[in-house]
Amino acid sequence: MKAVVVEDLTVRFGEVTAVDGLSFSAEAGAVTALLGPNGAGKTTTVETAEGYRRPTDGRVRVHGLDPVADARTLHPRLGVMLQRGGIYPSMGIAAALNLFASYYASPAASGDVLARVGLEGRVTRTPWRRLSGGEQQRASLALALIGQPDVVFLDEPTAGVDPHARQLVRKVITELRDAGACVVLTTHELDEVERLADHIVIVDRGRVVAEGTLDSLTGSKDAISFATSPGIDIAAVGQVVGGACVEVSAGRYSIAVKSTPARVASLTAWLAERDLSVTDLGSGDRLEDVFLRLTGDGR
Repeated sequence: MKAVVVEDLTVRFGEVTAVDGLSFSAEAGAVTALLGPNGAGKTTTVETAEGYRRPTDGRVRVHGLDPVADARTLHPRLGVMLQRGGIYPSMGIAAALNLFASYYASPAASGDVLARVGLEGRVTRTPWRRLSGGEQQRASLALALIGQPDVVFLDEPTAGVDPHARQLVRKVITELRDAGACVVLTTHELDEVERLADHIVIVDRGRVVAEGTLDSLTGSKDAISFATSPGIDIAAVGQVVGGACVEVSAGRYSIAVKSTPARVASLTAWLAERDLSVTDLGSGDRLEDVFLRLTGDGR
């Protein structure tokens, strides 16, 4: 079931067009990742779906409801994690959770939510301004969960968190999806997307440039990807392996040819002859390769 539908969305700020005819949908019981370089329009799109901004043109529906006109009905079903802020600097996490819980008819127990994000104990009384960046991120996630939402918008949920906290956030996202929630995620952590996302939407300059599953975007066996020293002779590599080789980013390469043992052996032999090490050798493109090719940075 489509929980979020965005159709031909345009958002302008004066003469600046932040979102330009963007369309995508997000399913219940799935994680949809919205990717793009800085300034691509991701946060503006999410804020419009949350009801914080009005579209200049186009249409947004969440569970069939208009996020602005039907805000009173819709907001109790939403969980929102902002990219930053949203809490009074002098307020502790426990007090903020209790305040947010009062906005919902059937909130989760504050203690359960704190335990879920790993923030039990003394830290719950620490003022927001004295929390570390990672603790603030987990507190923001707790606020998004307190209303037991069935649509959850997470804007950069693992920015600034340590590896242990990153694993915890990923676990929460997986639990939300498995419980049937629609999760819309923005992030620059592409390995996170590869682990979590059921559907990926890549945005550049306010438009969708590609969308699909990870396999459909990366092409399961249609390329050989590898990393080595930057600036190698890509024409020579392409001739040896039998397909066009491109340097998608510094030291990262992709060869547009079906991966076979013979071709991989030819590639590694060519690199060995030049005393070049190789890492991340695999079949198909990585999501990073696709992202860089399709967005402004890649062009």
